[in-house]
Amino acid sequence: MNAHNDREIPAPAGTDEPEPGTSLWKDAWHRLWQNRLAVTGLVVLCCMTALAVLTPWIAPYSYDEQDLELTAAGPCARHWFGTDRLGRDLLTRVLYGGRVSLMVGIAATSVSLVVGVLYGAIAGFAGGRADTLMMRFVDILYALPYTVFVIILTVYFGRNLVLLFLAIGAVEWLTMARIVRGRVMSLKEKEFIEATTIMGLSRGRVLLRHLIPNALGPIIVYTTLTVPRVMLLEAFLSFLGLGVQAPMSSWGLLIQQGVETMEEFPWMLIFPSLALSITLFSLNFLGDGLRDALDPQSARS
Repeated sequence: MNAHNDREIPAPAGTDEPEPGTSLWKDAWHRLWQNRLAVTGLVVLCCMTALAVLTPWIAPYSYDEQDLELTAAGPCARHWFGTDRLGRDLLTRVLYGGRVSLMVGIAATSVSLVVGVLYGAIAGFAGGRADTLMMRFVDILYALPYTVFVIILTVYFGRNLVLLFLAIGAVEWLTMARIVRGRVMSLKEKEFIEATTIMGLSRGRVLLRHLIPNALGPIIVYTTLTVPRVMLLEAFLSFLGLGVQAPMSSWGLLIQQGVETMEEFPWMLIFPSLALSITLFSLNFLGDGLRDALDPQSARS
């Protein structure tokens, strides 16, 4: 056998191995991971969520346990955040209040997400007169002061936590509907949607299986920005006495109680306000990071 046959034939110069393929979501995750503020916000939110879930096991005291010897006392070794006027541990109340505030934010945002996405997608896909009528209805609701609308709903139907979810979600879906409508109107002109029509797929399947999944980018971004809006609205309603009612508690209700005694017992206002502010900042940082990560213009830069 010839010795030349035993040698490996070198690859022609200038030929490289093909690079592995990537996807929009991989690129978006890579860009998000490089955004330090967004990653910090994500970590803080994960910690806040974990604290809310584990509150019954990690809270130093029970929710209604009182220390009548201390009543309103400042932070100390026994009570890290101090106590309120009834001698209840403020750290415990902040943890339990975080459960309610996060629950309101997530639940009400979920209501607005479902209603807004479906409404906007149907309007954008239908087009024509149906789209015009549906969006004029949205414009009418936009003209109403939504905070007053929520207050009317809570007063009329009662101060119930579930009704609070529905009342806030019922007014927060309007912007989501507009965003989804605009995205669907641009997507339905694309070639792949025309191909689904030629294939004979039903309009419902095209809407649910092709249009809405391809509009997930702006939906995810706006969802992360809706949660802090909802939490602020809940805090405002609780501050007015129309939101969460005793014996339950939320950060907004704790802030309202802290404002009444801020000159004598400032810690009762400082700690709930810090918890709410940190959570809202984290949500906004994450929302801004997701917007930049999913923006096609940033992908080209």
